[in-house]
Amino acid sequence: MKVFVTGASGYIGHAVALAIRRAGHEVWGLVRAAERVAELARDEVHAVVGRMEEPDSYAPTAGECNALVHTAQDHGDNSVALDKKTIEALVSLGRKGPQPKSFIYTSGVWVYGDTGGRLVDETTPPKPAQRVIWRPEHEQMVLRAEGMRTVVVRPGCVYGRRGGLPGSWFAGALADRPLRVVGDGNNRWAMVHVDDLATGYVCVLESAYTREIFNFTDRSRATIREMTQAAVRAAGYGGAIEFVPVSEASKTLGSYAECLALDQHVDSRKAVRLLGWQPAHGGFVDEVETYFAAWKAQRM
Repeated sequence: MKVFVTGASGYIGHAVALAIRRAGHEVWGLVRAAERVAELARDEVHAVVGRMEEPDSYAPTAGECNALVHTAQDHGDNSVALDKKTIEALVSLGRKGPQPKSFIYTSGVWVYGDTGGRLVDETTPPKPAQRVIWRPEHEQMVLRAEGMRTVVVRPGCVYGRRGGLPGSWFAGALADRPLRVVGDGNNRWAMVHVDDLATGYVCVLESAYTREIFNFTDRSRATIREMTQAAVRAAGYGGAIEFVPVSEASKTLGSYAECLALDQHVDSRKAVRLLGWQPAHGGFVDEVETYFAAWKAQRM
């Protein structure tokens, strides 16, 4: 099938585009910069140079695809409005060209808020962290869209290859100052390797499920303290790790600090049961030296 992916040069989007191509589908990826065209071409992905702010820049291509996958994440002041605008544009395009179309939307596990030791799944009502308080509404925009197959994906905190959130620990370990970590270090993130996540998108794409939400997280349960200690050991850092209260970190990080201190236990057995998805990676700590080497190589 022909698949259109937003954010195809981004951390998640690039992995997703490549996984879909490896599965034998033709992929068109939206990128902002013309210099990314050759990079995608080497990976057998057709680049579409355009901007989410300008739907007309990608509409002719997306409208002729069988599936639309929205992975792009904008972190600017207008990010929420831009995400909504992109959903509206993709829903409209879903009713044009080849039919029926599939629309896969990327949300995230932060919509569950702090779960502590309580295991939550797709049936658990959202209690989103303030930074993503708008996400459940956008999820529902997708799930309620008529005339197409729609699925919402909720990835855990992504690691591997370029680094994801744990990349900040590697960067901090190599900086000439104490490594600062938000929270007391006893919380746990719901994690997923970027390649396992990308495989999950392929499973969704090739399934017939619609109006569904799927979590994608691995089974690891290491604390942030354990993961940061593993990260600094891999980086050869011998200095102190400073755990910073959320109230203090919020002065510089704003609502992002709350997200970094979330304690979550997220169940992904629905994806295993219905899609046959199985994470191949056991967690960040298991292969941390490999993840550090990959992160460092990306910056050389």
